Amino acid sequence: MSEPVLVIMAAGLGSRFGGGGLKQVTPVGPCGERIIDYSLYDAWKAGFRRAVCVIKEEMLREFQEEIGRPIEPYLQLEYAFQTMEDIPAGCKAPEGRQKPWGTGHAALVGARKVREVWGGAPYAVVNADDFYGAEAYQKIYGFLTGSHPAGKLDLCMVGYQVGNTVTDNGDVSRGVCQVEGGMLKKVTERTKIAKLPEGKIGYTEDEGETWTILPPDTPVSMQFWGFMPQATEALEGEYVNFFQRDLPGNPLKGEFFLPFAVDAMVQDGRAQVHVLETASKWYGVTYLVDRQSVVDAVAEMTRQGQYPSPVWGEKN
Repeated sequence: MSEPVLVIMAAGLGSRFGGGGLKQVTPVGPCGERIIDYSLYDAWKAGFRRAVCVIKEEMLREFQEEIGRPIEPYLQLEYAFQTMEDIPAGCKAPEGRQKPWGTGHAALVGARKVREVWGGAPYAVVNADDFYGAEAYQKIYGFLTGSHPAGKLDLCMVGYQVGNTVTDNGDVSRGVCQVEGGMLKKVTERTKIAKLPEGKIGYTEDEGETWTILPPDTPVSMQFWGFMPQATEALEGEYVNFFQRDLPGNPLKGEFFLPFAVDAMVQDGRAQVHVLETASKWYGVTYLVDRQSVVDAVAEMTRQGQYPSPVWGEKN
């Protein structure tokens, strides 16, 4: 098995982030580091030496200058572009559609680049604006470099506790997971999870009219998945299914969510998904006002020696 590759999804519009610019390159570290710098550093420390950044093509120069150049001594970086024009043969985009096709499409774009450059390499998929912590990268690297049985697609995800993944500043989207014996049985995307006034956590499906409470230790997906190379073909098939089966019902806003694609593989028996549990706290800049809490957390981790400063200084 080839050495694994990290796929970083960084093409999102960041519509909830407000007027602060590209959240993927917003400084949070003491020397101007971004969340993606810490993600790539944690991945490098765990053993990854190759990565694909999935971006919009117009972001390429900024990414290369702001992110790529300092990392070149450590990691081989490739770039893949997520575009609205990338649709399955025989399908067409609905008139007036402007919203990108979703995280499943971003992951697929990155997976294609992995296949193109490195052939049959396994790969992990992460969000560019989520601070996952070093343990998550260590666990998923161990899984991807381990042995895997023949037959079903043998996949994994890092499972966080929902109480460690919410923000004080609004709602978030999470894949709520049903886990049995360490294996994923079902994942349901909840697009509006929030802290409630009474201190509980819940999700709503009717714009806040009613809320369903989630225990704080409920396992959720934070878009940190591990895939064997054969999963790319399965993602291609699910992308076609999205256009043919799901998009007609919501042509302007329907999204091909990565958890939906994985769940479909699990439900029809094509895949099994190991849940690599972590009690680590997630940090992210979903909203502009989230930034200070991330800055404070990173400063403390740097003070404790978990990260060098600057994070991409002399080779560590």
